[in-house]
Amino acid sequence: MSTFSAKRVRADTPEFLRVINDHPLTYLDSAASSLPPRSVIEAMSRYYELRHANVHRGVYQTANEATDAYEGARAAVARFINAPGGAEEIVFTKNATESFNLLAKSWGMANLRAGDVVLVSEMEHHANIVPWFQLRDVTGVEVRFLKVTDDFRLDLSTLDDDLRGVKLLSVTAMSNVLGTINPLRELADAAHRRGALIAVDAAQSVAHAGLDVASLDVDFAAFSAHKMLGPTGLGVFWAREKLLEAMPPFLGGGGMIADVRTDGYLPARGPAKFEAGTPPIAEAVGLSAAVRYLEYLGLEHVVAHEKMLTADALARLESNFSGRVRIIGPTTTDARGGVISLDVEGVHAHDVAQVLDEFGVCVRPGHHCAKPLMRRFGLVATARASFGPYSLTADTDVLIEALDHAIKLFG
Repeated sequence: MSTFSAKRVRADTPEFLRVINDHPLTYLDSAASSLPPRSVIEAMSRYYELRHANVHRGVYQTANEATDAYEGARAAVARFINAPGGAEEIVFTKNATESFNLLAKSWGMANLRAGDVVLVSEMEHHANIVPWFQLRDVTGVEVRFLKVTDDFRLDLSTLDDDLRGVKLLSVTAMSNVLGTINPLRELADAAHRRGALIAVDAAQSVAHAGLDVASLDVDFAAFSAHKMLGPTGLGVFWAREKLLEAMPPFLGGGGMIADVRTDGYLPARGPAKFEAGTPPIAEAVGLSAAVRYLEYLGLEHVVAHEKMLTADALARLESNFSGRVRIIGPTTTDARGGVISLDVEGVHAHDVAQVLDEFGVCVRPGHHCAKPLMRRFGLVATARASFGPYSLTADTDVLIEALDHAIKLFG
């Protein structure tokens, strides 16, 4: 029997003690950044208080403890995503965006030439678009886009033809605008049949739908700690060990070398090759604590809870605001996560968000770094609400109340 309790998660999360505009905090912006539990905050504080030191080279006790904690975080992440090669396949970056830049500027520069094709989709975050355009401008590779259907799904009707000439398919696991969860195993199988590799943007899915890179049979993945109850300033890049070993360094400096001479250098092996300079040690400690917390909750229980919240919110939004509020995304929970983008008729998303803030409701207005998708559906911006393991149906109550006030205010 599950012991998962969203109310207990909420009690573990200090930010819910805040009062905003005389209202308790209603945090519905987990797609932008999730709120860390007290255990994550305390783990980082303990690191700074008791064992702060640089990693990998010190021989004194606190340096060894810091190194163990940092490398322990790598092992924890490998376990969490079921990396077949273990910790040697986990590279720490600054964020998911840097992870995609690493993929494009290391693997892409080394392996792609003019005429090769990178296939992305119209629902991608800019982090999985711009680095490929930058690579195109240098190497002449072609960047193509998978279309999105009118019902907010990837158009896979011509997938086999779309993959002709493709060397890399790079696609989101879950849209940060639509909430759509894409069929990664189907996409991976199709890509591999055509001799292509597949990269996954797992930023939205890793803590809300899970990420098992082995069973999905993908080749690369990227995500950020702050979207999985961890700290900002830390991302993860995963690649199959053979692919990672063959990739050239992305940044140069200390820590990423095996040797340096006056005539050149020899890079380190494994993840160290991509982690130049002092790494985000405290942030890695925080991510390790976040992983332990998510494992304690049971990701399957988090998924079920958020699916329930999403189904309830979709139904109530339709019931209360039919004809006034358009949901930009699937209206059922089939292959869908807890991200709900709203287009309020005649009202700009920023105005909606400002009124909601008067009720203590935190949503994200804007294009969500997905301008191609916005143009696909004729939008400038949406007001996006998104759930986390600490979210309650009471949050949706306040959202509905505040949204009704906004609609009446703007008439």
